[in-house]
Amino acid sequence: MFRRNSAQSRARRGLYAVLAAVVLLLAGSAAGAEQPVAEQAESKSLPGFSHGTVAVQGTTLHYVRGGSGPPLVLLHGWPQTWWEWAKVMPALAENHTVIAFDLPGAGESSIPAGGYDKATTAARIREGVHKLGYTQVSLLGHDTGALVAYPYARDYPAEVVRMAVLETPLSGFGLENFYGISFHLGLNQTAAPVPEKLIDNDDVPTYLGWLFSGARYPERIDQATFFQAYASPARRTAGYEYYRAFAADGANNQANAHKRLQMPVLAMGAEFAFGPHVANSFSQVGDDVRGVVAPDSGHWIAEENTAFLSACAKLFFGPAGVPAPSPELANCVA
Repeated sequence: MFRRNSAQSRARRGLYAVLAAVVLLLAGSAAGAEQPVAEQAESKSLPGFSHGTVAVQGTTLHYVRGGSGPPLVLLHGWPQTWWEWAKVMPALAENHTVIAFDLPGAGESSIPAGGYDKATTAARIREGVHKLGYTQVSLLGHDTGALVAYPYARDYPAEVVRMAVLETPLSGFGLENFYGISFHLGLNQTAAPVPEKLIDNDDVPTYLGWLFSGARYPERIDQATFFQAYASPARRTAGYEYYRAFAADGANNQANAHKRLQMPVLAMGAEFAFGPHVANSFSQVGDDVRGVVAPDSGHWIAEENTAFLSACAKLFFGPAGVPAPSPELANCVA
């Protein structure tokens, strides 16, 4: 979701105005078509993990599952898929049953015709979790996945044991303040068919490559995999729809903020991206929010500082009483 480049903020605001004008000149719309329910072979694989699909209302979810122990659900961000978690999943699977979903419309999940607001997406993920046989889970979400994890925990609090959110403030509680830091936040929210017509298949490596170049360590991200994941127009439109729902998400979050989160919440920002702003945002909707800053990392913590995220998550989702091995991990303790 995020790329920091404040030096061009005035130019980006100008771009937003241009894009708004372009909306009036372009016609038509792009709509995703529901893909058939089927078991699918995934080109990316991890030893000890298996792939599957589960049908839920309005779509079909692809997931990757492995390990044993209490269930831990992983929710990725944009422009990624479940594969963003590949480096941390083996460590987490040592003590948990790890279930990494592709969000509806992304990766190998089918593309729903609508319902990209985060409350609807959370309800779909929850239905998938239930159909896989789990009623209580912990959640780990990054970027868009964190925005989905919040209404899951808020609307079904008895079913969420603990939640960790990475690298995004919450819509309605601070995310809006950051729209000027990267032009993609405005472009992706622009009504169809503007981004659809501006970004074609050949532009994907340029657009997403520029986004990933804002990482602290872009070479640690499997960019080619994500370029391929968003190589089709329908997949890109699904991604834009998550952004187009931001205003509705913010209104929904504000209307339901009285349902304060009671479960422990780990709110992690990266040193070279959102930093403490994640905890500042989620503290407005939760009573037990532990702020953590991932050192020496940009927005894509799971790939850029895998060791830190793995160590922190194992502490936070693990048994109580395990001491932190370093001061940086102090707030990760269960």
